[in-house]
Amino acid sequence: MATGSMTAWQLLALEPPGWGGALLTGAATTVAISACAFSIGLIIGLFGAIGKLSDNRPVGLILKAYTSVIRAVPELILIVGLYYAGTDGLNRLLMAFGLPPVEVNGFVAAVAVLGFVQGAYMTEVLRGAILAIPTGQMEAARAFGMSPLLRFRRVTLPALLPNALPGMANLWMSVTKDSALVAVVGYQELALTTRLAGANTKEYFLFFLAAAVLYLVITLLSNLVFHGIERRVRRGQRPAH
Repeated sequence: MATGSMTAWQLLALEPPGWGGALLTGAATTVAISACAFSIGLIIGLFGAIGKLSDNRPVGLILKAYTSVIRAVPELILIVGLYYAGTDGLNRLLMAFGLPPVEVNGFVAAVAVLGFVQGAYMTEVLRGAILAIPTGQMEAARAFGMSPLLRFRRVTLPALLPNALPGMANLWMSVTKDSALVAVVGYQELALTTRLAGANTKEYFLFFLAAAVLYLVITLLSNLVFHGIERRVRRGQRPAH
């Protein structure tokens, strides 16, 4: 494709031969991967935090090993290792039952791997938030005869959210950037689309600058969302300085 005579606006046009539409699609895919992975990480982290704070020693040791290993190994190695090892393990299991192998969908694989990684960090964020809850609140809930589930819904959850939100916001920003790593397993999101656009047009600076702007927009909008949530959950509290 000849691009020497094309202006920057033409290269960034939404319609081909411009790459603007592909970049926006890549940005939407990045947000979708990040949102799904963040949600999975939040679920894992919630159960992980409760498990680490429980009196069940075997569960606590397993969760400690999980969070230690995941946080020690670089995300890129984890993504590549879990993707290929997980796919191979699944196909070996299917073959053992006489079933044909399957090709794991790239989106599902990206979400599962990033969610598994997020879960380790989320476990520690939520564990710290739970530990920051004044013990008197929990003792008062027990004195009123609340069941564990009711205590969690009425006392623990509302009290941990203000403490956990800053860490959760940081993890969301982290997963939006870590989503770029799924390009190594062949799934096309914003980072891979940017590299393809640059390789096809040789206008690397233009497209990487455009991608940086899109990541910045995602970050700014995310900050607005988290600030809104934080204002809501901190209603009635004195503002932090």
